[in-house]
Amino acid sequence: MGALGLPYWLAGGQAAPGRLGDARAGGAAGIQVGSAFALCEESAMDPLLKREVIDRWFAGTLQVRTDPAASPTGFPFKVAQLPRTGAEASVYDQRPRVCDLGYLRLPYRRADATIGYRCPAEPVGAYLRKGGRLDDTVGRRCLCNGLMATIGLGQRRRGRPDEPPIVTIGQDLSFLGDLASAPDRRYRAADVLAYLLRPASPQGTHR
Repeated sequence: MGALGLPYWLAGGQAAPGRLGDARAGGAAGIQVGSAFALCEESAMDPLLKREVIDRWFAGTLQVRTDPAASPTGFPFKVAQLPRTGAEASVYDQRPRVCDLGYLRLPYRRADATIGYRCPAEPVGAYLRKGGRLDDTVGRRCLCNGLMATIGLGQRRRGRPDEPPIVTIGQDLSFLGDLASAPDRRYRAADVLAYLLRPASPQGTHR
């Protein structure tokens, strides 16, 4: 990327003191940090879900699974394995297979050369009628509805279960040992910025 003269950012496990400086020294424009901000007070994630993720991390019971099939886009999302969420097959399978938000639909060319849209997480019959492959529908999760539910905006449909949340989070949450060390486990976005701008310790640890 540097040889092409294009700006680039490093992502994945970058939430630690000194990483920003290292990235810039290596030619990157900066770093991308998601999970540390996703769990801070200003995040729109449901507070109960945030607290459960944090508590489980401190207890050593948090499991984050990289699911190559969850996203209808094919991107390998990392999904927190939390009870009563869409990560559980028994919970998600109660959800009617419906695509009524369509944020992650993909364009395809119809027989008449016009452009249509489809999603592997939509009803299977509808997806196949649009030229999709059956294999692409297996294991897909409706992230549009799942992520909206994660921020407390899940849809409610008459006679149907409420949309279950799907919590996507990184696997490296070691920053919590510093940022969420207070008894109430709370921290703010400003704390994340101060943490990232702190120089790395000589021992190479986060503290």
